[in-house]
Formats: sequence, C-alpha cells, structure tokens
Amino acid sequence: MNAHVRFAADEQQRLLADEIAGRFPDARGRFGPYGGRYVPETLIPPLERLEAGIREHLHRADFQAELTHELRTWVGRPTALTYAPRLSAAWGAGIWFKREDLAHTGAHKINNALGQAMLAKRLGAKRIVAETGAGQHGVASAAACARLGLPCIVYMGAIDMERQAPNVGRMKLMGAEVVPVTGGDQTLRAAIDEALRDWVADPMGTFYLLGSAVGPHPYPYLVRELQAIIGREARAQFLAERGRLPDAIYACVGGGSNSIGMFHAFIPDRDVEIVGVEAGGRGSGLGQNAASLSYGWPGVLQGCYSLLLQDENGQIRETDSISAGLDYPGVGPEHALLLASGRVGYESATDAEALAALQECSRMEGILPALETAHALHGAKGWAARNPGRDVVICMSGRGDKDMPTLQRAIIEGMSK
Repeated sequence: MNAHVRFAADEQQRLLADEIAGRFPDARGRFGPYGGRYVPETLIPPLERLEAGIREHLHRADFQAELTHELRTWVGRPTALTYAPRLSAAWGAGIWFKREDLAHTGAHKINNALGQAMLAKRLGAKRIVAETGAGQHGVASAAACARLGLPCIVYMGAIDMERQAPNVGRMKLMGAEVVPVTGGDQTLRAAIDEALRDWVADPMGTFYLLGSAVGPHPYPYLVRELQAIIGREARAQFLAERGRLPDAIYACVGGGSNSIGMFHAFIPDRDVEIVGVEAGGRGSGLGQNAASLSYGWPGVLQGCYSLLLQDENGQIRETDSISAGLDYPGVGPEHALLLASGRVGYESATDAEALAALQECSRMEGILPALETAHALHGAKGWAARNPGRDVVICMSGRGDKDMPTLQRAIIEGMSK
C-alpha cells in the first residue's frame, strides 16, 4: 500500500465490506474517505441536476434498452475475450485479453461517451464539452455527439495534440471543434481545467462529458456504471471458456475508467487477484512519473478528494509519461478506496518497460496495444513469472494506432538504423 496512506486492518475490512455491499458512493458522493464535491457554487445546480438525471434515467428499462442496442449495433459489443497463445508460451501462464481495442473508435472510452451523451440529450443539453489526453475520449465524444446530433467541443493540451495528431484529425472529421490548451502543463490536467471553465460559463445549457472516473460527484459513479460492462462481459466470457474465474485481472490506471470498469465485477471474488498499473515514467521522483496511487498524498484536485502527486506545500506537480492517457497527477476516488481497503494492488511500469511490452505483444500476437495498455502488459508479465500455469486477463484498453507518431520516434526510427 502507498506508504503515505495506511489504514488499520479492521478499517480495511469495513471499507471493503461497504464497497462490496454497494454502499459507495454514499449520499455525499464519498467512497469511504475519498470523493465528494469540491466545486464553485455555480456548478452545484448542474451537478445536482445531473445526479437527479442519473437517478431518473440511467437504470430505467427504456434507457438501458436504447443504450444496449447502440452498444451492440454501433459500438460492437460484446468485445472479444482473446487467448494469447504465443505470449502464454513465452511468459509461462495463460494470457487473455479483454479486447476494448475492438470497440468502435478503438478504445473503452466509447462506452462512457455514448452513455453520457444519451443522458445529456434526455436532460435537454444544447452542447457538449469534453476534455481529452490521449485523444481517445475526444474521438469517442465526437463520435457519440455525431451519432446523436449534438455540437461537441473538445479541449486538448497542445503537447497532447502534437503527440496524438491522428486523433485530432479524427475528431475534426466527425464534426468536433478541437480547442488547443496552451496554459498549464498543456496535457490532460490543463484540458480538464479548460473544460470546467467552459462549463462554469454556461452550466445549464452545456453538458460536461467527463472522460474518466475522476472529478466531483456524481461523475466517478456515472463513469464506473457505464464502464462496468467491461468487467461483466469479461467475467461471463471467462466462465464460459474455462468454467471458472481467472486467477488475476490487470488493467492500466490513469484517471482510472478502463480499470474501474474492468475491476468492478470482480471485487466480490476474493480469490481473483486484481492489480492496476500506473505510469512510472522516468523514475520514482516527484515530476518523473504519473503514479498517484504509488507516490501520491491525499488532496483536492478538479472537484474531488483523492490521492494526488503534490509537493510538501500541496502544490500539484507536473507529471511525466510517454502515455498521454496516463499523464495525470490524480486518480479516481474509487481506486483510492480500493487501495485503502487492500482489495486491489497497484504498481507502476516505466516508459521503457511499457515500450518493451508493446513490442513483445505486437510481434508475438499481431496486436498493437495502446501505450496505456502496454503498462498493464508489463505488470501482467511480472505476475505470470511469479504464477506459472495460472490465468490472467488483461484489459486491452485501446489500440496503438493513435500512438504511431510517438512510436515512430521511440522505436521505429531506431529499428531502421
């Protein structure tokens, strides 16, 4: 567990029991000690309106029927569970991929974007704003808004626009306005700040389509509910294939949407080990990584109390990762809870380790994973070495086409020398 945040064994068990019983988030939007709503007064009415809309629509039969239909006929769900025979032979364990890279737009982000856009339309929103880091949430938001006929504005850090240029073009082709963010760290954190400013300016006519399991309540809950289909499908698919549950589940963790979606269905299954892998960047020093659960302290960022990468004065520090989608100084409050409860383990993979895992997967399985996913692949490889002959399911959160400019510089140019 993070050395900065420790809980007694009885408190860990209480937190886990409440999580399994579905008591989180509570009425205040808390996941145990984490979560909540720390926003300007102008955002309280739209957040309360969103919370009421979730209660009214999200689990209603007609909304779920429409969402399920769109997920099946437009997104392409259920996504496959794929056995990786050559990696399994090389790593000495059963390696399985939950293939979110096969979903429409190329990543898990579409599950959340579609559901939120449908909810926004029911709530009468006139325009959608979104933020993006790796670009996958921006593409998913643009696609969902095009599908539903809603205007879409996507804020994206200037640095991320450069390293994720293919996704910028995809968003524009689908009719979204992509706004470069040149202030702050010019990555995901700055993009979220700008999207929040836009929302504050028109909190009733605009719907903020938040892309990860972060932010003020009820966003962490809403994103989890829309992404939980990943784990529900994976659990049922593995049972059908093997007649039992896997021994372990791995997923990458930035803000934490693909991972909380993958983990949620398995939380009550105490015999299934669950591990999230963060971006270890260049090292363990502050400013060298984006591993909030490994090195962070509790604090408030962008409307939520969670674990953050900050200095001794509480100033949020810039992060460093080759992966744009993991390059964020905080993490969703439910992940902080799962760490506190001891149910989920969290580790990190460096840029170099992620790149090596990406190359190994590409060459041995013919699947180019996203750089985000490559962190989980590295973690699962280590798990396989410690657990020969057992089975691990890795959330293949997205495909690596979007990362080609980065991979060109980091790998391919060196291969031709």
